[in-house]
Amino acid sequence: MKRGTTTGLKVAIMIIGVIVLGACIFGLPKIAKYSSEMNPEFAYLRLPVLFGLYATALPFFLALFHGMKLLNYIEKENAFSELTIISLKRIKKCALTIFCLYIIGMIFLLTQNALHPGIAVIGFVICFVTIVVSLFTAVLQNLLKSIMEIKNENDLTV
Repeated sequence: MKRGTTTGLKVAIMIIGVIVLGACIFGLPKIAKYSSEMNPEFAYLRLPVLFGLYATALPFFLALFHGMKLLNYIEKENAFSELTIISLKRIKKCALTIFCLYIIGMIFLLTQNALHPGIAVIGFVICFVTIVVSLFTAVLQNLLKSIMEIKNENDLTV
């Protein structure tokens, strides 16, 4: 892969990280405050929902970090190594963690009769995306394992 391509992907990961970090610092507290003022009957959910959203941000940033590591391995022509498999495994676990946290959060909101249909749709979209990311990384992980096995067999025969 050419260096420009990986650099472009690194820039995209950084931009996504900055946008999400900005949303976590500036956007979420304002939205939570506005929502609790507009719906005072659900104001007691302000902090639990914020905590849940911040809890999902942690595995998200961890996945971005491992994505950057993965791109560094590719740049150094070390794409077919155990390190890439480990990074893919961690990205997969982060995606599954986000999925589980969102499902738990939506169930919590549903039990409180506070799950607005719009919020449910956004939650289901995020769950769908995380499952797709998890499955895609699992496929890549298995593919890399197979390639490494073939590579090791060929290295032994030569």
